[in-house]
Parts: sequence; C-alpha cells; structure tokens
Amino acid sequence: MKCAHGTVIGVTGSDGKTTTTSLIYEILKKNGYNCYLGGNIGIPLFTKLREMNKEDFIVLELSSFQLMDMKISPKISVITNVSPNHLNIHSSYDEYIEAKKNIFKYQSKDDIVVLNYDNDITRECAKEAEGRVVFFSSHTKLDDGIILDEDVIKECNDRIRRHVMNTKDIKLRGRHNYENVCAAIAATKSLVPIDTQIEAIKEFNGVEHRIEFIREIDGVKWYNDSIGTSPTRTIAGLNSFDEKIVLIAGVYDKHLDYKPIAKPILDNVKTLILMGQTAEKIFLAVKEEGEKEKKKVDTYMCDTLEETAKLARKFAKPGDVVLFSPASASFDLFKNFEERGKKFKEIVNNLE
Repeated sequence: MKCAHGTVIGVTGSDGKTTTTSLIYEILKKNGYNCYLGGNIGIPLFTKLREMNKEDFIVLELSSFQLMDMKISPKISVITNVSPNHLNIHSSYDEYIEAKKNIFKYQSKDDIVVLNYDNDITRECAKEAEGRVVFFSSHTKLDDGIILDEDVIKECNDRIRRHVMNTKDIKLRGRHNYENVCAAIAATKSLVPIDTQIEAIKEFNGVEHRIEFIREIDGVKWYNDSIGTSPTRTIAGLNSFDEKIVLIAGVYDKHLDYKPIAKPILDNVKTLILMGQTAEKIFLAVKEEGEKEKKKVDTYMCDTLEETAKLARKFAKPGDVVLFSPASASFDLFKNFEERGKKFKEIVNNLE
C-alpha cells in the first residue's frame, strides 16, 4: 500500500469479503473513477504501480494472512464480520482477530473504518479505531450508519432515516448479501452520489461460487456456493432460501465447530448429503441437535462429488433447491474452492 499512489480501500472479514470488495469496485467505476481491483482477487497490482495516479482508487480484498504483519492501514477500511476461521493455520482465535484489526489499527483520524454493528467483535473494534467509524446493521435501527430495515436499505444520519433501495431490486439473494450491500454503501457514501450507488448495485450480478445459480432441472434449481468454506458461510446460504433444500456439504477439516450449523440444517434441509473429512463431524452435530429437538433429516454419505450430485438429483423434487455449500475447505480433494465450484458446475451441467 505504501507504493500505491491512489486512495486505498481495504476489505476484510470472515465472510463476505469478495462480494463487498467487488461491489465497492463496481460502485466507484460507475461514478467514473479509474479503479484497480486486487489483493485476493483481481490482478497482481505490482504490475500496475507505474500506471496509478493519486486520483485513482485501489480496492483490495485482504485476508488475515495478508494482514498479519501489516504496519499500514488503508484510507477506508471495512470489516464485514469476524467468526472462527483458519484455526488450522493461526495459533489461536485471538491471533486471527488481531490480524483482522490491522486493517484499521494504523489509520489516522481523517480515515474511515466501516464496521458490522451486529457482530460482537467488530462492534468492539470501534473502541480501538483512530479513524471515523461508520456502522452498518441488519438487526439494529442505528441513529447513524447504513441499516437493513425489513426489506429496505436506509441511510441514517442524526436519527433521520433516508430510504436508499428495496432488497427486491437487488439481484443477490440472502440477508448476508444485503449486509454486504450495506457495507459497500457505507464505504463509498462519501465518494459517490446515492443514485449512482443504487444504479451500480442494481446491475451487480454477484460473484462466481457465491450462491451462484447453475441451472434448473425438472423444476429443481441448482446453486453453487463453493465459497461456503465454514459453517457460518453455509448458514448464510441456507438462510437465503424459502424453498426446501437438498444440501451437499463436507470435505476438508479446518478444525472448526460444527454445532452451530446443526439447527439451521434441521430447520431448512430436507435431505443432507455429506462427503470428505468433515462428513462425520457434521452428521454427529446434526444428530445430537436432532435428538434434543426430536427432529431428523435424511442423511447420506458419499465418496465423490459426482455421487453427491446423482443422489441430489434423485431426492430433489420440483420446487426444491439443491445447494452445494460445503461448510468446509476444499484441500483434501481440490486445490481451492474455485476449482471445487467449477467441478460441481461441470457435473451439474452434464446431468440429464
């Protein structure tokens, strides 16, 4: 970031980083700014340093690994949320949290940090922020900030709430994505007129592998949510649908707790299809919760992704949704979640 000549906007969080980063980039481009997209997504920006001017914007998605040793913070920083993740690599959850905080820790008083008011950890980050704090929320009617109030996104200033847009005008599905929209609006509201923000958001089709619609087969809609590498991501995916769900989950174990996903599965899933290292952990968590609630979900174990798709094809009925959201990393079977998602889409597109 020291080498970049433009204004840097950085986005981190356990979930929603890529969608929020991409939204910010599209909003800025819509307003006519010259923008660069980088970090975990986009292109290697070292190749573009000589092209950058001070009037440009550099929008970065930043992981905990990239932030761990960082001693400089972006001009505008966003933390979408923080929940346990990558505990197979970080020495502790505290280390993971502290890495995330580096995105705002070195800001000046003239800088901005956008924080999720609904997340306990990010809300508390406001106490350590040197820059101006802008909150967003989908659960609390803030006096200042960007909120989701039922089906309407609103901008709040000095207790005055201004209608921004209806969620029905947003192509993305799910409350978690509406929260990402709120974060993107908060990050760009000092830079872009509200009408331009709205126009860019309405045109945004989403990011590959994030509740991505693949195709409809005999009245069943199939979705690729391979980005679901943790229980919290998959819970967000499950909460995005009103339809009955056939869920395909499991693969690599990042040593995460699967108890939180058990109730959402019992409440939303009609058929659960599992594979990989985490299959048994997910099954046991759902079984234990089901015994408490006197509920159960039909569960099947598979060895390959092809088998899971064939089983889902068998059990899904017209009006249902098949959701591939593993709640696990991809590493024992695939190089990354992108490769896994592309393979699943290939399998689904070849189903007859």
